[in-house]
Amino acid sequence: MNSKEKSILEVRNLKKTFSKSGFSLDEVSFSLPCGSIMGFVGENGAGKTTTIGCILGTLKKDGGTIKLFGKEISGDDIGTDIKEQLGVAYDASNFSGDLTPQRISKIMRGIYKQWDNDVFTHYLEKLHLPQKQKVSTFSKGMTMKLAFAVAVSHSPKLLILDEVTSGLDPIARDEMLDMFLDFVQDETRSIFISSHITSDLEKIADYITFIHNGRVLLSVSTDDLLYKYGIVRCKTKQFAQIDKEDIVSYIKKDYQVDVLVSDIEYIKQKYNGLIIDNATIDNILLLLVKGSR
Repeated sequence: MNSKEKSILEVRNLKKTFSKSGFSLDEVSFSLPCGSIMGFVGENGAGKTTTIGCILGTLKKDGGTIKLFGKEISGDDIGTDIKEQLGVAYDASNFSGDLTPQRISKIMRGIYKQWDNDVFTHYLEKLHLPQKQKVSTFSKGMTMKLAFAVAVSHSPKLLILDEVTSGLDPIARDEMLDMFLDFVQDETRSIFISSHITSDLEKIADYITFIHNGRVLLSVSTDDLLYKYGIVRCKTKQFAQIDKEDIVSYIKKDYQVDVLVSDIEYIKQKYNGLIIDNATIDNILLLLVKGSR
């Protein structure tokens, strides 16, 4: 078995309910292989941050199983040995504004056994971040870069990133994406990243997991999404001729029906005269969330 066939993160039938809001994760399941990047996609309130909280143990799950590095996590304490192997960065700053990157490095040295100041300094230089400037003076983009530099500087095996490219300009985002790809060149390491910028995920992600209203709608390889999935654009009469088992989801418009299918070539062979377009992640998300099944 090669490293990409082994899972670094496994989530099975994860449940979490918030009684006040009524929101719940409904048996969320997916698996992230070693040496891979998984994009976690969904609209605001879909359950992305709740899922990440359960994985990290900051939220107590109500049911299901979570395995990190092959070890099942029980309760809400994931353990020091697991924390050492995780690098985490959120879309909001977790650092006091009075701290400087230089001071943050000293603090992290006391938290992580494998903290490497040379690696941290390397990333600060690569990301054009001043070592002695207070975090309070940083832009949002600079803060996001700092969070990534901290997350990656103690030799983690898994990076969990929540909207870390959202505050960056296109050039800075592209630089960050290259760093993500460099990170997983070592096939014992993986990245789990939630993002609204699906064009970024199309460039770097090996797998995409779609979540909506606390339910996983689809979890599949990015290559399959971009090259096998497609959108049939047809008239109502043509739509009536498509077998239900060939339809992933569909949206009826005034004069047209958009149909998401999972195998373009199969559909072309089975049905003559249908117009089928390749789909983007955004197209697929829209059809999964707004469409009927």
